[in-house]
Amino acid sequence: MHYFRHHTSLEHDPGARSPEHPDAPERLLAIEDAMRAVDWLGCRVCGAPAASERELELVHTPEHVRSIREICAGAGRTDGDGRFDGDGRFDGDGRIDGRGRIDGRGRIDEDTFVGEASYAAALHAAGGACEMVRALVSGEADRGFCAMRPPGHHAEPWRAMGFCLFNNVAIAAELAIRELGVERVLILDWDVHHGNGTAEAFRRRSDVLYASVHQAGLYPGTGAVSDAGSGDGLGYTINVPVPSGSDGEVWLSVLEYVVLPAALEFGPELVLISAGFDAHRDDPLADCRLEADSFAQMACHVRDMARSVGAPVGAVLEGGYDLRALAECVPATIAALNGEGTAESIAPDPLVTSRIAAYVGHYWTL
Repeated sequence: MHYFRHHTSLEHDPGARSPEHPDAPERLLAIEDAMRAVDWLGCRVCGAPAASERELELVHTPEHVRSIREICAGAGRTDGDGRFDGDGRFDGDGRIDGRGRIDGRGRIDEDTFVGEASYAAALHAAGGACEMVRALVSGEADRGFCAMRPPGHHAEPWRAMGFCLFNNVAIAAELAIRELGVERVLILDWDVHHGNGTAEAFRRRSDVLYASVHQAGLYPGTGAVSDAGSGDGLGYTINVPVPSGSDGEVWLSVLEYVVLPAALEFGPELVLISAGFDAHRDDPLADCRLEADSFAQMACHVRDMARSVGAPVGAVLEGGYDLRALAECVPATIAALNGEGTAESIAPDPLVTSRIAAYVGHYWTL
């Protein structure tokens, strides 16, 4: 397995502008301390290159890429009056004009803050995901984990939001399709928040099956079970909102009896996981009840499904804001993806799984 990292991920610090912001550099320090303690679980530790702007524009509009570059540069550069300079994108108070894209120095929205170092961090986060996919598709590796910040799955093609600047997993999937000859990609998103950005990037596509298991009613308010994509992509979005308080058995049930049967029918050539760990019982931003073993079990099931169709698997870090939970969950997930443990079958949840299956079954054989 390849493990991708880069020092710029530690230099992106929303807390410098929003004290106690949950997406802190300490998240990665906790993960890497835990991985060092187990000798990286035998992973090959790889540096993550920066994505090119051409690669970012596989998913994002040129205007979005330019605005993030300028916002990050402006967060560290002011004129003599402490105001942003520039070409009309910012008004005299340091606020972007017209679109509500930024409100104040380094603030994109109420949750998303950047500094001068954030652009480089975002380039390497996207570039690490792309490099992981190159290694997976070429056969250099059959498993990968990209431990980078900022996360990505909320970033839509035209805007940053929810701590996310560029959509790392979507860019990597699009690279695999456009440049590496992959015809079908499964993206499984088990972050506790719905990955609205990834869903938007592929909602009209039938070459990407996007499946999200997330807590109902949380930010960003999207991801209803009735949203199955549109146009040519109808049925290729699977949204699985689970109730507040759902434990690992609920998550494993919908994975085993809804998501993976659809994935097998789809027959992916590449499997990517948006690996958030904020469904853990100790996470401060949600109210699910998963343990480290829950994530390991999900990884075992995904690993076995991918093996059955001959597809490599790569995971990209998304959320997860309790440091102890991250230190337990990431190594457990990597070990499972790398072959440790056995996927255990459980009985389907009689309420949640049957409700989701009744809808998804219109499009897939469950």
